[in-house]
Amino acid sequence: MSLRGPGPSNLHVFVDFDGTIALEDTTDVILERFADPVWRDVEAEWVAGTIGSRECLARQVDLVRASPDALDAIAKSVPLDPHFPEFARFCRLRRIPVMVVSDGFDRAVNQMLAGAGIDLPVLANHLEWMGSDRWKLEFPHFRASCRAAAGNCKCAALTNEPATMRILVGDGRSDFCAAEIADFALAKGAMAEHCQRMGLNYRVVGSFAGATLLLRDWIGALERRGGDPVMPREPVHASSP
Repeated sequence: MSLRGPGPSNLHVFVDFDGTIALEDTTDVILERFADPVWRDVEAEWVAGTIGSRECLARQVDLVRASPDALDAIAKSVPLDPHFPEFARFCRLRRIPVMVVSDGFDRAVNQMLAGAGIDLPVLANHLEWMGSDRWKLEFPHFRASCRAAAGNCKCAALTNEPATMRILVGDGRSDFCAAEIADFALAKGAMAEHCQRMGLNYRVVGSFAGATLLLRDWIGALERRGGDPVMPREPVHASSP
């Protein structure tokens, strides 16, 4: 089947970055290399649920000491899923909007995507250089009502598209709330466990190769029926590559 042609009119894809597009957590890689080891104590508070990710990340970035060149080089060393460029290309040719939603650092996300030749809208926390080796983190997409107290409220991004069929691709805790809003989830790691526990509509994917195949199948069904795709309305547990 040719990739070219219009896609379903009501489909919108939201994709997490760290652990999903990037094969490692870029934030953790930066902290491991450049932050005072106290960052792990702050992380433990977040894991225990005593603080949200917004407070956690702000305190951790205060501990980072790195020049812009050194920080950028470390971020760019993190590998991306080799199948993500094809996923992005498939969606572009099918006119399916894709947005990257990350609770990580916009500087790292934007540079890594640009390095792979990928141009997508990104919602992430704003990492600002303060001069010398100091940094601060700002949260332009924070919402006081966010149940997860996240720096970037991914739920808000999905809620802003109520008339679309929203697909979320993610892997971790920052995706849990958004997965409950999404119409369908393509899940890796802890997010797959959360989707199963909550009885959500989802499919386990190991990489973006599997995600592309699923979208291709759904759009093929659309073309055969002549209407918009219908996602499964019962939890789906099968795995794709």
